[in-house]
Amino acid sequence: MREILEELERRREAARQGGGQGRIDAQHAKGKLTARERVGVLLDEGSFEEWDVFVEHRCVDFDMADKAVPGDGVVTGHGMINGRTVFVFSQDFTVLGGSLSEAHAGKICKVMDHAMRVGAPVIGLNDSGGARIQEGIDSLAGYAEVFQRNVLASGVIPQISMIMGPCAGGAVYSPAITDFVFMVRDTSYMYVTGPEVVKTVTHETVTHEELGGAITHSSRSGVADGAFDNDVEALLSLRRFMDFLPASNVDDAPRREPVDAVDRSEPSLDTLVPDNPNKPYDMHELIIKVVDDGDFFELKSDFAGNILTGFGRMGGSTVGVVANQPMVLAGCLDIQSSVKAARFVRFCDAFSIPIVTFVDVPGFLPGTAQEYGGIIRHGAKLLYAYAECTVPKVTVITRKAYGGAYDVMASKHLRGDVNLAWPTAEIAVMGPKGAVEIIFRKDIGDEEKIAQRTEDYRQKFANPFVAGHRGFIDDVILPSETRTRICRSLSMLRNKQLENPWRKHGNIPL
Repeated sequence: MREILEELERRREAARQGGGQGRIDAQHAKGKLTARERVGVLLDEGSFEEWDVFVEHRCVDFDMADKAVPGDGVVTGHGMINGRTVFVFSQDFTVLGGSLSEAHAGKICKVMDHAMRVGAPVIGLNDSGGARIQEGIDSLAGYAEVFQRNVLASGVIPQISMIMGPCAGGAVYSPAITDFVFMVRDTSYMYVTGPEVVKTVTHETVTHEELGGAITHSSRSGVADGAFDNDVEALLSLRRFMDFLPASNVDDAPRREPVDAVDRSEPSLDTLVPDNPNKPYDMHELIIKVVDDGDFFELKSDFAGNILTGFGRMGGSTVGVVANQPMVLAGCLDIQSSVKAARFVRFCDAFSIPIVTFVDVPGFLPGTAQEYGGIIRHGAKLLYAYAECTVPKVTVITRKAYGGAYDVMASKHLRGDVNLAWPTAEIAVMGPKGAVEIIFRKDIGDEEKIAQRTEDYRQKFANPFVAGHRGFIDDVILPSETRTRICRSLSMLRNKQLENPWRKHGNIPL
């Protein structure tokens, strides 16, 4: 018995050491934590239950028989984040570069299977050089097993990927399927093919950071939902983020007893929208002032800045927030913003999170680049997402709501439940000047006449009253009352029941 216990402890210690002290020191020298250190920061103290610590690979080719390490380069198990169960896998770069083997993949698949059975989120801490080349097809099969589970878990349990080191080749597709991807600046990167292959094939010279670093993916490609300065900041932010999410699609998001009064008035909002309709204002100010305690977790903040997405709380309950941002491209919808918002809306719908939409949109961005890039198809994604959505939807039009963009942004016609407008709202087919120049084309050149007709159009159509007459706007409210009216509406909608017709699945315009 004693011999077995001694052997047991020896194997546990070997697993804790990973690739050895030298590689651990190298990991620290790069500003990175080890796989186990990351789990320790992420989970509640003492809550981690590790599984499969004794698993080793079975490959004997290329001298691999002598390179077996207990755990095989990934730490897996379950624990708590703020008292709620989560499953986690954390790849260990000190063990064969965190490369994925058949056994390594099997450990990840096991925690994903259990997460599905019990209805708990899965968090992947990715730090891997990719498939273990020595195992050939077995490692590729392992990736495919993981991909299949990612797909089956989609919309059932939240899946979060934190990229904390290299993630290359086939390894990038599992994170891409998950709901949210976060990265660490300067130490993590994602790409399908590395700089060397790029140079060979296309003759482009590019660095790892330029090709697939955190800044690239959080600001240019939109692959990442956020980027953090170091491992500790990333993991602590992830703990905060998880508090907004439900455990599964049959659970409610955790509710906090609000300190912030639901009937709080915010007089400063009465002067938020400038008198000049062409002057921008920061939609962040509105969001921060209406959500509970100003606590807003923004997603993709550096990507497609003309629309804002993220989570907050209203009356203690999680809401998804979508808002046009007049500070960027005047709040126009374009390809990137449409896709960004559509994916977010679909996540909220899948997990029964109500959506609050703030509208100030002059239309879709014109131009050949947008048309050639498929703005018709991509804009339709946002339309489809809102139309398909059955969760409570509360919409507030703050200023412009023109053309098809008015329809797309959670209008009453796409089953918006409560649609409110500020007195500054302008709801029309297009802006007054553009409309007048089309309707009264013969008067172009007569500036006085055009100016008068523009003002007449503004008075007649560029206001919330025509839409109000039709019942497309439920009420015109003072901006200072926005928080109160949204909270009341969400409370009324708490037991909303709405189902779409039965189908295997829709065919969203991808």
